[in-house]
Amino acid sequence: MKCPFCSHDGSRVVDKRETPDVKATRRRRECLSCKKRFTTYERVEVGDLVVIKKGGKREMFDRGKLKMGVMKACEKRPVKQEKIERLLDQVENELRKRPSQEVVSSVIGDLVVKKLKSIDKVAYIRFASVYREFTDIQSFQEELKRLLKK
Repeated sequence: MKCPFCSHDGSRVVDKRETPDVKATRRRRECLSCKKRFTTYERVEVGDLVVIKKGGKREMFDRGKLKMGVMKACEKRPVKQEKIERLLDQVENELRKRPSQEVVSSVIGDLVVKKLKSIDKVAYIRFASVYREFTDIQSFQEELKRLLKK
């Protein structure tokens, strides 16, 4: 495992834990060269998920791409990395439980929006504003009103 800080090849495992859903193993590592610590996750690789985009284009499910979107929504918010990883795990698990290995992108967006709403309202609005493509202030205000009613 290469160190993400100095690219040294050697590291040692300081701590190892199963994730709550037991779908991955979390390892806390320490670089043997620069002594900085970093976390890795080991997951069982299962069948590939294919995402069907709005225009009908198909592409492989990319957890990293989904993570970037959620991280952007949670930027400068008090949302811990562990909560984001848990959200991603839950979304991915729900997608993999589906009978088909093809999933429409709107299903993924709906799952993320639903889970973000319970974690952080601002992150939820940020993600929803991109995902739901609010075209004007009116549609944005309507979503805020729905959120405030609940």
